[in-house]
Amino acid sequence: MILSLGFSPCPNDCFIFDALVHKKIDTEGLDFDIQLCDVETLNRKALNGELAITKLSFHAYAHVLKKYMLLRAGSALGFNCGPLLISKREITNVAKEIKTVAIPGKLTTANFLLSLAYPQLSNKIEYVFSEIEDAVLQGKVDAGLIIHENRFTYQDKGLKKVADLGEFWESLIHAPIPLGGIVIKRDLDTELQQKVNRLIRKSVEYAFAHPESSMPYVREHAQEMNEEVMKKHIALYVNKFSIDLGDVGRNAVKLLFDKARELNLVKIRTEKLMID
Repeated sequence: MILSLGFSPCPNDCFIFDALVHKKIDTEGLDFDIQLCDVETLNRKALNGELAITKLSFHAYAHVLKKYMLLRAGSALGFNCGPLLISKREITNVAKEIKTVAIPGKLTTANFLLSLAYPQLSNKIEYVFSEIEDAVLQGKVDAGLIIHENRFTYQDKGLKKVADLGEFWESLIHAPIPLGGIVIKRDLDTELQQKVNRLIRKSVEYAFAHPESSMPYVREHAQEMNEEVMKKHIALYVNKFSIDLGDVGRNAVKLLFDKARELNLVKIRTEKLMID
């Protein structure tokens, strides 16, 4: 049986899925049609129900609950790993000094956090996440919302941090920040859903047990990233929550959805959030 599977080319996802993609683990009769896309493209594909299994932003998941259910394995949650708001210059008054901001997509959790922290920043321009630093440097926008490996490189380009939205979330909610998760179509058989979750968990566990094994796959898609940044990226976004969300992870997702409902950013449906 072949199932479509979408995830990003970022180091954390390639680290997680390497063993599954290259059959370093027993895939129990399943094969996967892999689609590598940036996170906002994956979010849009999820809105259209294009993939059987996909990585997406938790903000986007709130919009597709009718179609998809969250798997327990493969998620990116944690502390001190949130998006950063950056600019070319020191900013002392966000409301007055920032008129335009580059974002990595309207459906990203990063944009949700920006709306939560700075609701007055409404003039947002969407860019592919890897192009945001340059947009700020070239003066196309006053500020940029960066995610992924850019949090390790912005200072080298002379850019300055305005705010750490992960820190903002953690001080507000006192829980790990849910960035992205792996979801599966609700209409697939329950046994198949559980098998896919089991395989992703085994793939993550294999990666942790054999950390160098995934590096060729990570390098292949890392877009000129140096080795140190790749490994920092993986260490930041892949952790115990990637093996299994557990009660703490599940609660963090619920808190994110509760806050989104409170702000009327999404209409949260009542479907079950995660497989058993």
